[in-house]
Amino acid sequence: MTPEPGTPTLVMAAHGARSGHWESVMDSLAARVRRARPAARVELGFLEISAPLLSDVLSRVPGPVVVVPMLLAGGYHAHVDLPAVVARTRPGAVVAGQLGPHRLLTSVLARRLAAAGLRPCDTVILGAAGSSDPAALDDVRAAARLLSVRLSRPVAAAFASAGTPTIAEALERARAGLAPRVAVASYLLAPGFFHDRLLTSGADLVGAPLGVDDDLAALVWARFDEAVLRRAAAVPPAHSPYASGARG
Repeated sequence: MTPEPGTPTLVMAAHGARSGHWESVMDSLAARVRRARPAARVELGFLEISAPLLSDVLSRVPGPVVVVPMLLAGGYHAHVDLPAVVARTRPGAVVAGQLGPHRLLTSVLARRLAAAGLRPCDTVILGAAGSSDPAALDDVRAAARLLSVRLSRPVAAAFASAGTPTIAEALERARAGLAPRVAVASYLLAPGFFHDRLLTSGADLVGAPLGVDDDLAALVWARFDEAVLRRAAAVPPAHSPYASGARG
């Protein structure tokens, strides 16, 4: 279906990875997002490593654009890297908030753990990539609190790279308790380097990454809608790029 004139294009902005499997999952997720709203135009671009680059996508897409960061927390990529690409290649584009934390992500995490064999007595750790930005770590801890409420048990956030506690430290603390098993929820979008670290961490079970899921697709559209409403409230209708269909 052809998008209505003036309707913003949704550009999903992901980081990129040296993994064909990771790229395949992101492509499939983009297809799921398109399926949710067949009349809308949806593009996928990457900040680095993978193709197409976000800068190339932003340069060629006509009309107004809303960029949705495919990032689970804030940090350098969300607050510096991505805005710099947008400012350089498409300064009129609207940038939505990052995906997490959000209750829809919580739902996917809970399902992934259940599929992996989570038991009521298991201790749960939320395993994330990590960041040097304290605000990004706080975002992950907020996601852990949401999962804790959903599972009705404590959930500690831990990190595979930058940030404390590390996955190893969190596992050591968990095993010092009374729980017979420790489960790790993978707070990652797709398989790859960081998920491999979770798999080899020594946890008794590790949930699959968030991956391709209707709830995740719905969250992408929710961030898109929030950005559109925010822009509409800030710009007088006569000057709104969404009204004219002008290039951002």
